[in-house]
Amino acid sequence: MGHVIGPFGVHGWIKINPYTEHIDGLTKYTSWWLSKDQQDWQNVHVISSHINGSTLTVKLKESADRTEASKLKGMLIAIPRDCLPALPEDGREGYYWSDLIGIKVINLNGEKLGIVKGLLETGANDVLCIDYESGTKEILIPFIAQYIINVNLKLSQIVVDWNIDD
Repeated sequence: MGHVIGPFGVHGWIKINPYTEHIDGLTKYTSWWLSKDQQDWQNVHVISSHINGSTLTVKLKESADRTEASKLKGMLIAIPRDCLPALPEDGREGYYWSDLIGIKVINLNGEKLGIVKGLLETGANDVLCIDYESGTKEILIPFIAQYIINVNLKLSQIVVDWNIDD
């Protein structure tokens, strides 16, 4: 659902990069799970939150000062799936952004472009962020029907109308 960017101030607040469609999507949940390795999760409790531009600042019950907040840097944020709103059974909106992280992206020519590392909300449209297959660059593709041909979570892939040189 997001990751901890690092501490914010000296009173234990942290900066969050949310992977939610709307920047305040995580503020609906008072209990989060944090992990560095996606294996060992710890439950934390949100006391307060504020939107700061494209990031979210959050005060956790378990983080009293900057030193404790610093230890959370890089941690992934999860919400139990059964706490999330139900998704429609079919259609383009049948997945969460977090479902797309880590799946492969191929173009119409069958060329593997890379792996989804995140999505950006730009205001005009969302943007798919891909770590290019060769590891030399990042590919940014507008997340609109013109370019996103198919999202298949069962195959763990997204098919795009995008050339490697675009």
